Amino acid sequence: MLMLKRKMLDKLIAWKQKAGGREALLIEGARRVGKSTIVEEFGRTQYKSYILIDFTRLPRDVRDIFENQRDDFDTFFMLLSAYYRKRLYERESLIIFDEVQRYPAARELIKYLVADGRYDYVETGSLISIKRNVANIVIPSEERKMDMGPLDFEEFCWAMGEELLAETIRKSFERLVPLPDALHKRAMRLWREYLLVGGMPQAVADYVEQRDFGEVDSIKRGILQLYSDDIGKFANGDAGRVRGIFAQIPGQLSKHEKRFTLASVDKGARSREYDSAFFWLEDARLVNLCRNSTDPLVGLGLYEDNDSFKCYMADTGLLVSQAFADRETTPDDVYRDILFDKLSLNEGMLVENAVAQQFRANGRKLYFFSRSDRADATKTMEIDFLIVREYDNAAMKPRISPIEVKSTKRYGVSSLDKFRKRYAQRLGKEYVLHPRQLEVDGERIKLPLYMAHCL
Repeated sequence: MLMLKRKMLDKLIAWKQKAGGREALLIEGARRVGKSTIVEEFGRTQYKSYILIDFTRLPRDVRDIFENQRDDFDTFFMLLSAYYRKRLYERESLIIFDEVQRYPAARELIKYLVADGRYDYVETGSLISIKRNVANIVIPSEERKMDMGPLDFEEFCWAMGEELLAETIRKSFERLVPLPDALHKRAMRLWREYLLVGGMPQAVADYVEQRDFGEVDSIKRGILQLYSDDIGKFANGDAGRVRGIFAQIPGQLSKHEKRFTLASVDKGARSREYDSAFFWLEDARLVNLCRNSTDPLVGLGLYEDNDSFKCYMADTGLLVSQAFADRETTPDDVYRDILFDKLSLNEGMLVENAVAQQFRANGRKLYFFSRSDRADATKTMEIDFLIVREYDNAAMKPRISPIEVKSTKRYGVSSLDKFRKRYAQRLGKEYVLHPRQLEVDGERIKLPLYMAHCL
């Protein structure tokens, strides 16, 4: 498969330099987002040697080493080195525990391996917090966590050979100067391709080489089937509820009111009964939950309403295929219509999902604002996203930035106007993400959708 350039590699290199062997790194992420690939590349390019231990296929001999030699690291390392035919060099070798949740005892051993200090350790895993994966083990405090998701739009541009355009988009955002029309059109075309292909590495690599949406759709459906199998295997008693929620995501997002309503899954559903199912989906990194922050202050999480949330899919390309899960394949004309902006499907759901995906890739937790007042329409408003950014007119102190996402060129911004009027003292810049050119209107900045990853 084509080797894709990922931002995670730079983060790994920075971690290595800063940690100096004093901590292990745990990379969490959904299956098939490229965790194993990137840590192998890290081992290959940044160390004299590395060993990757895949706990999904743990050979009996390796299990015996972990079980019988945990108190004798000299023998432990000698046997590992011999089994994998890799010489280990003190402070110049990396040991990778791949899919470590499959063998929690190895994760517990990290504390002592780090204290031993001979080598560096990176763990990868999904469903790390599920009870069965932490039962009866002491979680090592010497473990730093990092999230890894699908490719963001900038990484997609790199994969497509558009590194210079990606660089120009960044500079355009920083200077708040629009791109020339020809480049704007090219960037919008790439953005639409990204909506369809998404950021799962296997789908992106195939699209780069073949430019065939049918093939890409087949790959994405394979990934969705893998997730469905995982739900059956690992969600225990919640499997039915988890599947019900996952199947409903496209329907919920296609509504004007995008908040998740449990009645669509089960008419008699109570939120308490579904809490663990949503936790499972979020922990597996299959969804991005966006919670209502009822009082928009810089500490958005202090006022989150856990009963009012939107549920996005972690990858927009998978959302496209999931929207047509009732058919064996997604029709080619659907992909063509989205690409050429002649869509019958609700494009708003794809665009908003993709923006949520960019924010999560930047490490942001997702929040929105919603207030309804039947007695006073001036107090009813819905803001798609709230983020915190430094504000240049307040000595770079953090302020709330409300963000509205628009999928069409013609739109209204009444909610944004009401929000500014009510909360002006708390706000910094406000943003509208739309398909049009960049435009600055005082404190309101209208950005093309392909700049979402810059926020």
